Amino acid sequence: GTVPSLLFTDVVMPEMSGRELADRVKVVQPSLKVLYTTGYTRNAIVHNGTLDFGTELLTKPYTIDELAEKIRKVIDK
Repeated sequence: GTVPSLLFTDVVMPEMSGRELADRVKVVQPSLKVLYTTGYTRNAIVHNGTLDFGTELLTKPYTIDELAEKIRKVIDK
């Protein structure tokens, strides 16, 4: 079957964090690229240890063009 090349997930979710989801998926697909999104500022997310510095993050709100550009950047990385 087709294997996804990108996981696009919110940082904060009810059952588990986006980081926990990415960590679980990467166990079975280590090459998976991850793009996170959040309504919080990057500083707040990095400061509380939710994500590491340098992690690909798209803050809300964003346009469809910004989303497309960020997805392309992450996939091409």
